[in-house]
Amino acid sequence: MADVTIRPITRLLVANRGEIARRIIRSAHDMGIATVAVYADGDAGAPFVRDADVAIALHGTSSAETYLDAAKVLEACKRSGADAVHPGYGFLSENADFARAVERAGMRWVGPSADAIAAMGDKLAAKALMQEAGVPTLPAIELESDTDFAAAAGEIGYPVLVKAAAGGGGRGMRIVEAEAELAEAVEGARREAKASFGDDTVFLERWLTAPRHVELQILGDLHGNLVHLFERECSIQRRHQKIIEEAPSPAVDPDLRARMGEAAVSAAQKIGYASAGTVEFLLDGGEFWFLEVNTRLQVEHPVTEEITGLDLVREQLRIAEGEALGYGQDDLAIEGHAIEARVYAEDPANDFLPTGGTVLAWEEADGGRFDTGIETGSAVSIEFDPMIAKVIVHAPTRREAAGRLARVLEKTRLQGVTNNRDFLVATLREPAFLAGDTTTDFIDRVQPSRTRGLSAEDLHHACIATALVGQARRRAAATVLADIPSGWRNSLMPPQRTRFRHDGEEVLVEYRAGRNDTFAVTIGESDYAVVVYEVDATGIDLEIDGRRTEASVSARDSLWLVHGSAGDVELEELSRFPSSERATVPGGLVAPMPGNVTAVHVAQGDTVEDGQLLLILEAMKMEHRITAPMSGSVKQLLVDPGDQVDNGALLVVLEEEEG
Repeated sequence: MADVTIRPITRLLVANRGEIARRIIRSAHDMGIATVAVYADGDAGAPFVRDADVAIALHGTSSAETYLDAAKVLEACKRSGADAVHPGYGFLSENADFARAVERAGMRWVGPSADAIAAMGDKLAAKALMQEAGVPTLPAIELESDTDFAAAAGEIGYPVLVKAAAGGGGRGMRIVEAEAELAEAVEGARREAKASFGDDTVFLERWLTAPRHVELQILGDLHGNLVHLFERECSIQRRHQKIIEEAPSPAVDPDLRARMGEAAVSAAQKIGYASAGTVEFLLDGGEFWFLEVNTRLQVEHPVTEEITGLDLVREQLRIAEGEALGYGQDDLAIEGHAIEARVYAEDPANDFLPTGGTVLAWEEADGGRFDTGIETGSAVSIEFDPMIAKVIVHAPTRREAAGRLARVLEKTRLQGVTNNRDFLVATLREPAFLAGDTTTDFIDRVQPSRTRGLSAEDLHHACIATALVGQARRRAAATVLADIPSGWRNSLMPPQRTRFRHDGEEVLVEYRAGRNDTFAVTIGESDYAVVVYEVDATGIDLEIDGRRTEASVSARDSLWLVHGSAGDVELEELSRFPSSERATVPGGLVAPMPGNVTAVHVAQGDTVEDGQLLLILEAMKMEHRITAPMSGSVKQLLVDPGDQVDNGALLVVLEEEEG
């Protein structure tokens, strides 16, 4: 290979947002490189914008208007004086035309060559190249406008996977079990692919029902050196998107690792790969098949960093500057075990639908690595991916790593948005997970608990802590007799009362103050002896029936946020006066998540059948189908295509058929 001139990067523009933008900025600053952020309107106050040395507004709200607008990003590069661009993952990271435009403008592209991106960007063309390289692949057929879908699916054999050719992150994918589902699945995959990647090309691929998803991290430089950094397993998925990743895989022994590593390096050599990338495989027993090459940094790259000791963003930047790796395959070794969990603003109990909202409390626990783009007060927008944070731990063994990560997640405070944290904890503690029985059907097959059950005692303890913090707040705010101890009375009076609602259940807390910071508390049929050691407006240290505990407590209007030994508990303080509540509309169907109405398939007055598609709601580039729960007629249609709706908004009212 020709000599490579080393050209140091002095100012790096990060063409991304959220946690990955912060991650890149951190490594760049450690290397003495100045950074530039770009941001959408809704991200103006985001932490990554403040972390950068310079930030430039892209003036828009959606992905298409901002982070996917190559012209705007290039103009930001020009304005900022950046001499390099790091695309992160998603958005423009695998856009060959953008990579070429960056290099034409005289800047370094922190990633593989545009030709390598183009070669792997079309997944069908990538399969053909891998076949030439001797890498095993699954059969696939592109669906063009004149393709006979049914014949193509029949040739491959059901079940088949409809997959976006330019896709990634689980978007633009549908599993089809039978011909009757095929046309609708193709249409939906095309729509989702167009919205996420700007390309609606899709293809059919053979679907393996219960393989493992194992990928090899590769790293190459401009001098022709190429290594793999061992494997990651990413089989714990929902909606074809990874949520728990680990390295190394519990299913890969040294012999299989060597064979998969050789295949990954062969794949990278075929396209002259330089920079960080990932070769993904499906693994079933001792057999594996090529899935795709991700020509970018992966979301789950931290687990590889933890077991190898390498900073992959630093390596990318060094490679882009022209430096050689400086090490070979034999210099690399696996140290211990690492697991990453992705914390999302989504509702596991509602089919993992994204939720969005404002993060009212965020406090990271000790013992883990947190890659996050949020802080207390951050908004999780429906315009972008709902990931809140990645939490990573490293330990000597896999079992220790799983236990440590579960504990770190439990101790982390996250309130204000419905999230998947408790589901992640349940998964990490499942015997099947600990045994390494981690295939891609794990969630459906094993059914980890999707919510954390709160015992009556834990609920009572949270209510006691909140009631006493509330009393302390009122006492601190008193302007009359402010020196009198909280709860003091000079005669026998009825107990003080506070009512809360949790998960639809009302809890009445009655309490009397005694001597020496003691309280007698009654909740229903239960009596508690309470000693308060310390209390202020933000928390309390107390003993309840001989059990001492601490809790952080904060309030947002009538909503109390409690974080203690039972985890996160949210309590609504009820007024002492009755209030009218909105009645449920008979036959009304509401939005299961905030989002945009992308299609309406019925009109007011139409007759509909049980299960018929009524409309499609999209949030965070994911579609949700609203179907009729019964046969009847459309009494009211309250939305039109293009409308944005809140979670719980009334969409359509059905009237059931008589008789």
